Amino acid sequence: MASKQFVVLLILAGIVGFVVSLAAWGFLELTYQIQQGVYVHLPTDFGYHHGPPDWWALPFLLVAGVVTALACTRLPGNGGHIPAEGLKTDGGPTPPFDLVGIMLAATATIGLGVVLGPEAPLIALGSGLGVLAIKLLRRDLPPTVPMVIAAAGSFAAVSFIFGSPLIAAVILIEATGLGGPMVPLVLVPGLLAAGIGSLVSIGMGQLTGLSTSAFAIGAVHLPQFPRPDIAEFAWAIALAVVIAVVTAVVIRGGLLTLRIARPRMLLVLPVVGLLIGVLAILFHVTSGKDAQEVLFSGQSALPGLISGAGTWSLSALALLIVFKGVAYSMSLGSFRGGPTFPGMFLGAAAGIMASHLPGLPITPAVGVGIGVATVSVLRLPLSAVVIATLLTIKSGAGSEPLIIVGVVVGYVVTMVLAQVRPAGTDAGAGAAPAAAAGSGAGAGAAAEAAPAAAPGGGAPAAG
Repeated sequence: MASKQFVVLLILAGIVGFVVSLAAWGFLELTYQIQQGVYVHLPTDFGYHHGPPDWWALPFLLVAGVVTALACTRLPGNGGHIPAEGLKTDGGPTPPFDLVGIMLAATATIGLGVVLGPEAPLIALGSGLGVLAIKLLRRDLPPTVPMVIAAAGSFAAVSFIFGSPLIAAVILIEATGLGGPMVPLVLVPGLLAAGIGSLVSIGMGQLTGLSTSAFAIGAVHLPQFPRPDIAEFAWAIALAVVIAVVTAVVIRGGLLTLRIARPRMLLVLPVVGLLIGVLAILFHVTSGKDAQEVLFSGQSALPGLISGAGTWSLSALALLIVFKGVAYSMSLGSFRGGPTFPGMFLGAAAGIMASHLPGLPITPAVGVGIGVATVSVLRLPLSAVVIATLLTIKSGAGSEPLIIVGVVVGYVVTMVLAQVRPAGTDAGAGAAPAAAAGSGAGAGAAAEAAPAAAPGGGAPAAG
């Protein structure tokens, strides 16, 4: 790893990280501006100065279904990975030509209000641009180099949405299951790409970074929580079991939707879009809350949900979990995007609801809710602990033991429920997710490749 070749690899990883971060910002800014244009500015232009009417989302969700279906069936790449099947690496790095269909499907899905997030298409974007960079070099390179650079691109993209190279490293390394000599070969360029890429949002010296406040998720504001007690551990375990069971139902609903949608996407996706809109309307009618709480991934709405927890009644929270959970389940098996953020949002809502129980403060309840929901969706326990801990870190360290216990319990329950499959369920569906969306970060494939000419220097590395 001290060789000249590895130094060149690091330089290339840094360049790719910078370029990928610019591309990631462009994609996130585009989807944000579409959301603002469709759901804020356009209604105002039509005279709805107090927000769009309940029916407003229906035609746009219909359009989202048509565009996503066309991207999946008419363009290369199948629109990217299927969220109900988790984040997988078995496809290897994203072919650059597939990015057109993947990003079109993701833009329609996320920009027009479907209940999925941007992390999966961002991983594909980083991977594809990494592969493109290698292709542009037009040189004979060891087989591991394209995969390492593709992984570095994914590191940069994921760190951009989470605002943390640390989260990117944990998610992608844990998900790909790397071990042995491949860890530093992938991790070091990946961290460099993520770190240099983060300067795009942070800035340096007199240069300000690109604004990510509208879509990057960071630590939330919660009351200080210095230390847990025995009762709070008991509540954390009970909450983890409930969230894991409910999430398993949501995922199975997504797999059922997938079996219905896959053979007839041009018919089913527009219908699913309309059904999501109907669920939003029903939520508004029954709860009195804004219908848009049911739409979108929830990554931007999460801080507001937590800070405004006192304005939510138990019945409104229950209705939010039911209606957004059903919309999320249908989105998982039909549209294209990432599964993480809607799960985190619903986990936080469940935590706020649980905080009404005697002896369970809101701070650990929200932390456990986010952590358990994340591990139940991604099946990545370390990533779930890191995400939930960093989101609640401003409230002190008292929540961390409860988050860890909750995540472990949630993971065990999730894995047990995964073995109980209803009749007719594909045994391979819903298998434990790995790292890279649709075509993956490339790191998993790198672990399987024979690195006989690894850039770290001469001797073959064990694969």
